[in-house]
Amino acid sequence: MKFLKDLGIDTDNQGVSTGIQWLETKGTLIDSYSPVDGIKIGFTVSTDQSAYNEVVRISIEGGKIWKQWPAPKRGEIVRQVGDALREYKEPLGKLVSYEMGKSLQEGYGEVQEMIDICDFAVGLSRQLYGLTMHSERALHRMYEQWHPLGVVGIISAFNFPVAVWSWNAALAWVCGNTTIWKPSEKTPLCGIAVQKIVAAVFEKNNVPEGVNCLIQGAREVGEWMSNDARIPLVSATGSTRMGKELSATVAARLGRSILELGGNNAIIISQHADLEMSLIGAVFGAVGTAGQRCTTTRRLIIHESVYDQFTSKLVKAYGQIKIGDPLNAQNHVGPLIDVSAVNMYLNAIEQCKQQGGRFLVDGGVITGKGFESGCYVKPCIAEVTNDLAIVQHETFAPILYVMKYKTLEEAIALQNEVPQGLSSSIMTLNMRESELFLSAMGSDCGIANVNIGTSGAEIGGAFGGEKETGGGRESGSDAWKAYMRRQTNTINWGNNLPLAQGIKFEF
Repeated sequence: MKFLKDLGIDTDNQGVSTGIQWLETKGTLIDSYSPVDGIKIGFTVSTDQSAYNEVVRISIEGGKIWKQWPAPKRGEIVRQVGDALREYKEPLGKLVSYEMGKSLQEGYGEVQEMIDICDFAVGLSRQLYGLTMHSERALHRMYEQWHPLGVVGIISAFNFPVAVWSWNAALAWVCGNTTIWKPSEKTPLCGIAVQKIVAAVFEKNNVPEGVNCLIQGAREVGEWMSNDARIPLVSATGSTRMGKELSATVAARLGRSILELGGNNAIIISQHADLEMSLIGAVFGAVGTAGQRCTTTRRLIIHESVYDQFTSKLVKAYGQIKIGDPLNAQNHVGPLIDVSAVNMYLNAIEQCKQQGGRFLVDGGVITGKGFESGCYVKPCIAEVTNDLAIVQHETFAPILYVMKYKTLEEAIALQNEVPQGLSSSIMTLNMRESELFLSAMGSDCGIANVNIGTSGAEIGGAFGGEKETGGGRESGSDAWKAYMRRQTNTINWGNNLPLAQGIKFEF
């Protein structure tokens, strides 16, 4: 395939890099199969302990030089990375679609997110502001400044194989940090492609070796990063189970973590909603990326007065969804990532039925010509109550649960009842309803939207959630502060040394 050649992806790919150099590793083979057609794209090699330690050493050494570069100069490098991503947007977007399985437009969209965060980070490189404070002591000045942490570890998930890395890397770089990235073992070639794109920019600008590092592997490699006191910050995206384990490990060594974990996101459909607008938001939110987004709409909480009307529209819309090869832009939904994900999807459907759920649109695996990989499934809709055990659980698949409510307070309570707290939305044209939803008495999620769905977060806002979603924030707003350490400075420019709070200590 031409897009693989354009990205320098071969059947045999090196998997460990310290920026421009590629290191030898004697780990196990990692095969990459496309869920689109089941074909083996290529393979790489996981990082062994020796190569890992060498990567960390080089990253630390490179950081000693990189943090001395002025922040706007670091921003200029990130600007060039953004331009390189623009140049490779088509082939990289196709690789994302082919290796992960999301629709082609979503693949392009993911690369666009990388470009957008680079643009954001370029401006940020001139805005790493601290504060100036008045001292209580005469002839003293107080201020704060922000310094880089050092090495930032990034563990990303298969569903966004490149974008979430960029949210972390672009900010970490302009803040003066180096990065070590472990992409998902399910999408290793996306990581290699990005590494090659960035390496060309870094080499042209004589960026120190070690600023942008790539390692490969499964859980074991992630555990090395979690336990490594040389890595002061680990940013990890994945399941809540993984996040709890990583958080405890990093905290035990008094390190920092940014966690972006599970979501169980709901849209409240008010009796005052624009139902046509609501339909678009609900369908895309539920079936986009085949339900494999952390911001996927998993629950619809619908006012009883419009419940029958809206669910009727929803069932009709599901009948028009086109499922198939995601590289065909006419298709809305591609495959799940692998057969294991399919089994989890089928198990969730069976649990839902056993617990009393009633399916308005049946699910199942799609077979036949064009679906030989065994990873294509039908998006389905189940009528449930919120207290079912399966509804409280996040299933990474296109299963949408619908339920009724009477009052908005009841709807908000239902929305907040689940352990996760990432994204939420209300569809209403009633200002009082929208303001209640956004107030302290409303949604308990990190993201709360009005008249848009639960997915589609913009770069400019901080992304992340509460409760079992982990509490981390990435991307926009002041999320950059997580990648730096704050230092308070006091300067005495007078002729004596008065002590704080009027304390006397004289000889």
